[in-house]
Amino acid sequence: MSVTTVKFKMDAACADLKPRKAHADDAAYDLYASADGIIPASGRAIIPTGVYLELPVGFEAQIRPRSGLAAKSGITVLNTPGTIDAGYRGEIKCIMFNTEKTDYPVKRGDRIAQMVIARLPDVVLEEVSELSDSDRAAGGFGSTGK
Repeated sequence: MSVTTVKFKMDAACADLKPRKAHADDAAYDLYASADGIIPASGRAIIPTGVYLELPVGFEAQIRPRSGLAAKSGITVLNTPGTIDAGYRGEIKCIMFNTEKTDYPVKRGDRIAQMVIARLPDVVLEEVSELSDSDRAAGGFGSTGK
């Protein structure tokens, strides 16, 4: 298996918050809050991480919720997975959502999300006038049952 290097940098005051995996075989890197904040009850907040990436062309970073944070505190990433494109060089910030009825305090250093680096397939969209049939056809939301 080949290894792809992804360059990253940190805000000067965030050297202790570098993305890292809790276990060597984890799929995702943990992302940490770089500042204190509040995710309001039934509301959202943008939480900074102090992380900047330089992804190779053909890759994306996906920002996802942490399952433990979601299960224990009702905190999730609103636009999951959030996509970081290869050309973006700004700070990674997480759009967090609080499903609970009380404010959720975020402290600097809290693990708030996970980041998966994924290779993108080479795809060409081809416009056609007709699509082939399938068993599902146009069946959408809930069409396959509970």
